[in-house]
Amino acid sequence: MSMNELEAKVAQLRELRRMAEELAGEIAATEDALKAYMAANSTDELYGPSFKITWKEVTSSRLDGKALKSAAPELWQRFSKQTTARRFIVA
Repeated sequence: MSMNELEAKVAQLRELRRMAEELAGEIAATEDALKAYMAANSTDELYGPSFKITWKEVTSSRLDGKALKSAAPELWQRFSKQTTARRFIVA
């Protein structure tokens, strides 16, 4: 790729990311409006001809790695696993 092509790709990537952020904001606002409607109507389920919306509390249990490392470092070390990843950053 030439430098001009790289510049164009980076510009395109930046524009697409900007658009994605804008869409994420619109999605969040629309979800918040639906949640507000559900809260105002004291319901955790909505049904329509082409949709079903649920907004329910979910409880889950997760391992607190930081607390485990503090309380039992040898056990944390025994069961911890290192991973390697590549980070892509455009600045």
